[in-house]
Amino acid sequence: MGRKEAQNAQRMATTGFSSAFLFGILITAVGLLLLEPLSRWLGSTPTILPYTMQYMGAILVGAPFMTASMVLNNQMRFQGNAAKAMYGMMTGAALNVILVPIFTFTLGMGILGTGIATVLAQIVAFFTLLYMSMKDGNISPLSGFKSFKADVVATGSTLSNLYFEIFKGGTPSLTRQALASLSTIALNVVAGYYGDAAIAGMSIVTRVTFVAFAAIIGIGQGFQPLCGFNYGAGLYQRVKDGYFYGIRLSCIILVPICLLSFIFAPEIIDWLRHDPEVVKVGAAALRWQVITLPLAAVITISNMALQTSGKSLSANILAACRNGLCFLPLIILLPLVLGLQGVIICQTVADVMSFVIAVILIRLFFKELDRPQTSV
Repeated sequence: MGRKEAQNAQRMATTGFSSAFLFGILITAVGLLLLEPLSRWLGSTPTILPYTMQYMGAILVGAPFMTASMVLNNQMRFQGNAAKAMYGMMTGAALNVILVPIFTFTLGMGILGTGIATVLAQIVAFFTLLYMSMKDGNISPLSGFKSFKADVVATGSTLSNLYFEIFKGGTPSLTRQALASLSTIALNVVAGYYGDAAIAGMSIVTRVTFVAFAAIIGIGQGFQPLCGFNYGAGLYQRVKDGYFYGIRLSCIILVPICLLSFIFAPEIIDWLRHDPEVVKVGAAALRWQVITLPLAAVITISNMALQTSGKSLSANILAACRNGLCFLPLIILLPLVLGLQGVIICQTVADVMSFVIAVILIRLFFKELDRPQTSV
């Protein structure tokens, strides 16, 4: 869109949407077929396994709607219609908050009801986003199905070029999200050696810190359309200004959250799970993790800047660091040396290492941008 290539943008939107929905169907089929072994691979203990299978079985049914919703949400954001994207996602989130207690407790369906409620909310979010994408001011993926079908029939270079651009721009996100899932599995498996209380404590901390981390994701995703459009238009100083603004804004939001979380860590964990052993593990882990959350802002926004500017190799390297290249070796080695304390401090050490790599890569990128700019 920065280069004013509207037809290619239309083709890209349709290709991405269609492929996401089809891949979601594949995830549903394979996931349900391998439900029990997949639950075990995710780190379920024998006591947790029945609940994992109930919840994940329900969630897998909604996979096509979840994958397509993510694509629609990102497509609208990258067109500068973040408000419409937010309305669509918030509709599903608000409905989820309402439906979960109804299905879980009122209807007595337990964890299965939690999964069903989540899927129903995701389906509503999908159709809301689809409707929003068809309104004025958006490039709707539905309006490009004729050209998408022609591309598929022709099996020519156009479709392969689109997929090349999608994979080039999308692999950093895939790397980041896949390794985040893999790191959670590894964390659950290693924590499982220290009992269910350790798993519960670390899981609670992961959820609590994600609330703060969501602010980083939101700021980074808000920066991406600005970054991509101005990079495509050759307005490199705006890319740099937007990057540093995102870092400052993230730190302004995160520092007070981190201070409060550090001070009231035991109370936060106890509020979510009233168990002395869980509180002991969770409070220590929460304090260690929040001290490096501002560094995670630099890592994440740097990753998004590189990804959106087409620096696929650098973006993939950085995306792999926090939850992969740094975290996975540490979650194996640190517990061998420090026991449970090694599990607790693992993410903090990984964040410090990833921060150093992020600074190096973003400095190299900015040096590349130091060249004459085009006029506005």
